Amino acid sequence: MKIFNKHDRIIPATQDAVGRVIDSLSGPDDALWPWEKWPPMILDSVLGVGASGGHGPVRYRVSEYVPGRRAVFQFAEGGLMKGMDGHHYFEVISRRRYVVIRHVLDGDCNFSGATVKRSHWGLWVRLLRSMRARQRRRTEAARE
Repeated sequence: MKIFNKHDRIIPATQDAVGRVIDSLSGPDDALWPWEKWPPMILDSVLGVGASGGHGPVRYRVSEYVPGRRAVFQFAEGGLMKGMDGHHYFEVISRRRYVVIRHVLDGDCNFSGATVKRSHWGLWVRLLRSMRARQRRRTEAARE
């Protein structure tokens, strides 16, 4: 299953000012991560390629970092992310009169790792479908 989610925020500021917000990720003065509503982003070292960590049970490592411009977090295997192959990232995009700060979640998941068993209709659904099929047959027979 494909998962893709993109959030853009337009900010009337300079690219450098908004870039400093990205650079603050996981630091003591993190100005970007919504720590009031989510577990805080914690990394095992300063924000940079190779740093590992996550937020709550979501684990990842920094796979790309361009200071003030872009931070990419590759999901780690195992735990809550078992079966998820993908990443999320923050980036700053300069426009003429404003800056866009973008957060993207992009991944492919196969949570079970096995073939999914086909679901079956319950007794009530089977009964209703049977009644509908009989009604359809009677209607067709009456037309002939």
